[in-house]
Amino acid sequence: MIFQVIGIGNRKADFSGEVLSLIRRSTVFSGGHRHYELVSHALPEGYTWLPVQSPMELLFESYQQLNQPVVVFASGDPLFYGIANTLRTKYPEAEIHTYPYFSSIQLLLHRANLNSNLLQTVSVHGRTWAALDEVLIQQKPLIGILTDQEKSPSAIAQRLLAYGYDNYTIWIGEDLEGDNEQLRHLGLEEAADSNFQPLNCVVLQKVARRDTAFGIKDTLFEGLEGRPNMITKMPVRLCSLHALDLGAKSVLWDIGFCTGSLSIEAKLHFPHLEIHAFEKRTACLQILQNNQYKFGAPGIKAWIGDIFETDLKQVSRPQSVFIGGHGGRLMELLQLIDQYLLTGGSVVINAVQENSLRDFISFSDGMNWKLEVPLKLKVDTHNEITILKAVKE
Repeated sequence: MIFQVIGIGNRKADFSGEVLSLIRRSTVFSGGHRHYELVSHALPEGYTWLPVQSPMELLFESYQQLNQPVVVFASGDPLFYGIANTLRTKYPEAEIHTYPYFSSIQLLLHRANLNSNLLQTVSVHGRTWAALDEVLIQQKPLIGILTDQEKSPSAIAQRLLAYGYDNYTIWIGEDLEGDNEQLRHLGLEEAADSNFQPLNCVVLQKVARRDTAFGIKDTLFEGLEGRPNMITKMPVRLCSLHALDLGAKSVLWDIGFCTGSLSIEAKLHFPHLEIHAFEKRTACLQILQNNQYKFGAPGIKAWIGDIFETDLKQVSRPQSVFIGGHGGRLMELLQLIDQYLLTGGSVVINAVQENSLRDFISFSDGMNWKLEVPLKLKVDTHNEITILKAVKE
């Protein structure tokens, strides 16, 4: 299969040279409704137009049935979150040629006279917040964002304010190159209360550095009322994160999260992580959310209820598991974890009681999990804790 993918802007296209020659000798064209309005005047007589719309599988079937080269029109740069990437994924053996135009983010940078060398771009268009959360925690100096109607500039500003990232301002480019083009540079609070044209994109500009601690003091976390010691202490927390070896992992389960201290520290140090936090106590959900807002750690998925009654098939399988609590059912919990833990994945537990230590070692030996040398810690006047780690082989 052969695809010629032509990037266009937001105005009536004026083709010339190689691209114009390509269009004149082609017969099959494809693109969205807006693309058609911008290019229809340049199409040759007798052409066939295949609209790019859902469901995409019908479009792919049409491409395959025609079995001839297709000219596809795309917005901006076809390889920038564009259809050329979709075609490459669908047809890895296809011959794909691209003729790019400026992306909307490039146009916005030019209008705002911003240094594109500093740019990190993400898309929340039809996607989750995960990519934005990652670069936000990393506090990139310039963050370009492709938006949609739900994740609009105002929704983005509201999210930054909720998690305390008020160290950014926001540039919004609306209807760039169109009849109603507008460029605005706003503070987050003003942007959060404003309305914008539906065709827009955003650049966040960092104006200051938000301080983040390497190891958050225990007293700063909100906790269960009357239970100040129900938290994984900061030195133990950092040693546990070291044992979990999260740098090359993508999914972490935190079982028995309580205040969410370990999940929050994990997210701040490893913002790429997909974190699923489990807890029986319903009161802990609000505590976790409050601590996430306070420390700027978005993107942690909480599961409230008995983990033995949770449908874990709808949860991404973990590469690392931290056991913060087990309710006296450690052996059962380890059997459950073994069903979902990926090969090479690690399990870490902070054992206080001798029976927890014994059961973890016994289970690991029986399942051929590789035990690592335990680490013993004693923080202030608290009981000695043994950090145990096993790797599933």
